[in-house]
Formats: sequence, structure tokens, C-alpha cells
Amino acid sequence: MKQTSFEVLLELAIKEDLAEAGDVTSRAIFGDDQVLARLHSKDTGILAGTDFFTRVFHRIDPSTQVECLFSDGDSLKPGDIVAELRGSTLSILTAERIALNFLGYLSGIATVTQQFSRLQRGKTRILDTRKTLPGYRELAKYAVSVGGGTNHRMGLYDMVMIKDNHIDAAGSIQRAVSMVRDKWGSRYRIEVECRNAEEVSEALDAGADIIMLDNMDAKTAAECLGQRRGDVAFEASGDMSLEKIAGYMEIGLDYISVGKLTHSVKNFDFSLKIAGPEA
Repeated sequence: MKQTSFEVLLELAIKEDLAEAGDVTSRAIFGDDQVLARLHSKDTGILAGTDFFTRVFHRIDPSTQVECLFSDGDSLKPGDIVAELRGSTLSILTAERIALNFLGYLSGIATVTQQFSRLQRGKTRILDTRKTLPGYRELAKYAVSVGGGTNHRMGLYDMVMIKDNHIDAAGSIQRAVSMVRDKWGSRYRIEVECRNAEEVSEALDAGADIIMLDNMDAKTAAECLGQRRGDVAFEASGDMSLEKIAGYMEIGLDYISVGKLTHSVKNFDFSLKIAGPEA
């Protein structure tokens, strides 16, 4: 059976953290001790990754009991008790950092995504990008959806995106689109990255399904939207920040793609604390 991305990452995390010797500190101190531990939020934001958090502990020791008191998508504040764990002290401490790494990363993505998603107006939706850590794309895109964002293509295999290098190498937008249609017909939607109004016009003439307005200011993007035909969708992209994005929300775009959702995320801070012996 094929492993999921998470299972592959989990096995890698276990190997790099425990190697052959395991947790030498905890193994020296604890035997059959049983404890109650609590997971505390130290940040404000959106929770994502509780299932992965739980699965880490069960992979280390299936007998560990994990009760999540909040669900993915819930809002957290400092001091919230997010989960309670009961089981072997050794097992819980062995799994602790791996579990927190997954939970902190995914909750960080969900949190920043919600900050952007709160600015959505009308039909305009926030999209993620392929700017993700290797192996983490499925998990990262899941966290984006938890935060209220929309997933763009998963990879190079599920949608055609003709970018500036494709255009320059092919010679023109028209030629690049024609070559894609000759190869794939209507199997894939075609998005074309456009750098100016002339390229937008050429992409529309070539039959693009989606127009990406690349690194245009909001005024120029609005002018390009005036060329819209039929059900062709328009997306804006280019180092979007919370401050910058507000100006693009009122002009009628379908999408705004934001690399910051995944490429430079601040880890959400959690703390796992031993509460005492388990009765």
C-alpha cells in the first residue's frame, strides 16, 4: 500500500530524531511511569493538524490516549488547553517534538491564511501556490483550506500554467497555447501569466481559461480586467501582503494567489506540559 505524504514524513522524522538509540534522556529516567500531559496554546490563531498530532503519538505508542479539546479550524488564544494525553511518560516525551513540529507548522499556515481570507470581498478568493517544503505540499494545502483559503494546482501535472519562461522560449503566447492544445486538447485548463495589457489580449485571443496578472499594480490590473470575455477567470499574483492585497479586493478579480501562505510561515507556538502522574 502506498504511503501518504504524512506517513513518509513521519517515518523520516522518527528516523532523524531517534535513530537507533531512541530518546536516550527519557529512557534513562523513566520506566513504566504513566502521566497526564496537557497541550497548551501560547499563540493566537487557528488550529490545524490535530489528526497528524494524534497519529504521531499513536505511531510511537498505540496505547497513548489523546483527547483533543479543540478541532481544526477553531480559534485559539494563549493559555487554551488544546489536548490532554495519558500514557507512558517515555512514549509521550519521545513523540513530543515531532508532534509539535507538525502541529505548529500547519497551525501557522492556517493562521496566516485566515488573516488573508478575512480580507476577501465578493467573489475574490485567496489562493495558495506551489511554494512549499518538499513532501509537505498536501499537508500545507490542507492547512490553507482550514484557514479559509482555496487550493491552486497541486503540482505541474494537474493544470497547465504557461509562465514567462514558457512564453519567451516558445516565442509567443499564441504559439505556447496552440502547442498545449495540440498535445492535450481540452484535458487541462490553461492559465497564462501576463505581464502587460497586450499579453492579456493575446492570451484571450489564444483561448486561455485563466489569466494571471503578474506583478501588476491594482490600477493596471483593473484596466486589464476590462478586457474580460465570457467566463475567463482572472488571477492577480506578485508578492502579495496583507497591506497590499486590500487594493485588489474591489476590482473584480476571481483569485489572488499568495506565496506567503506557505513559503515563510511563522510557527504557531504550543507547549506540552506534564500535569502529573496518571491515577
